[in-house]
Amino acid sequence: MAWIGISLGDVTGVGPEVTLKAIAAEATADETKYLLIGDESNTRRMNASLGHNLPLKNFSGYDDTAKYLITNPLANPLPENLPAGSPLAAKAAVASLRDGAERCLRGELVALVTAPVNKEAIIRAGYKFVGQTEFLSELAGTNRTAMMLLGTDECGRWLRVALATVHISIKSVPEKLTTEKITLAIELAAQSCRDLGLPRARIAVAGLNPHAGEGGEFGDEEITTIAPTVLAMQKRGFEVVGPLSGDTVFHYALKGEFDAVVAMYHDQGLAPLKAVAFDSGINWTLGLPFTRTSPDHGTAYDIAGKGLANPGSMIAAIRLAKQLAKNKT
Repeated sequence: MAWIGISLGDVTGVGPEVTLKAIAAEATADETKYLLIGDESNTRRMNASLGHNLPLKNFSGYDDTAKYLITNPLANPLPENLPAGSPLAAKAAVASLRDGAERCLRGELVALVTAPVNKEAIIRAGYKFVGQTEFLSELAGTNRTAMMLLGTDECGRWLRVALATVHISIKSVPEKLTTEKITLAIELAAQSCRDLGLPRARIAVAGLNPHAGEGGEFGDEEITTIAPTVLAMQKRGFEVVGPLSGDTVFHYALKGEFDAVVAMYHDQGLAPLKAVAFDSGINWTLGLPFTRTSPDHGTAYDIAGKGLANPGSMIAAIRLAKQLAKNKT
């Protein structure tokens, strides 16, 4: 029986709420077993307040026949009614993330789905933290990872975007954008298509500058870095084209001309993705030795605890995790 782990993220955010709503929605889909990793007392209160009353059982071992289990990696429960962004909640979120990843690395879980954390709160709590992707990459001992965001529009058309650079300032992108990072993003984007079982892996690479630089008029990164990298990857047998203008490439990808797009920086890729799939976008970490997906939204402190959070993105993240695990078997 497949076990999916879900780290509950920041309990002062919407993580526990969207998790409970999502697994309730998936209850009859298959025989997947869910291990929720995080504060038990807060989660049980949320379970009761939502009216789902899912039969959460304390985790004792992987031979348990229950479908929904919960484990707290910390010795003590969190207090009730913590303020948004509480350091205690941030530390608990990091502990849950670490616990879930370590279970995956030991082969105990087929995938880890991570509920939202708040980077600012985690940093204030005393951690050096860039993001969950970077945290998991370091824990797994690899730097050959990339972030992919994917989702469908109302017509069921997919947009998949891999990022060459992620959590850096716009002004530092030209300096940080290297042949190695673009190469890795292309490689992992192509592998993601194979992992998804797609019939092809046709990758488009976006330019960095407006109109892909207009032949050097608006910057030369396309000429000096991006185009030579694409050519080198074509010679290696990858079905990849570019650099293509960032203002049109996502349109053609959504029409099905490309299976994935490699974007040069965070918002170049995430803005079109969220325009297409705001409530169902998924964050997938490519290159890890285990499957990790996440909803593509934050902690939403402003609506936390009110029962208003949309679980669509978490449902999509869980479904992708299950699909990837099934494709590997």
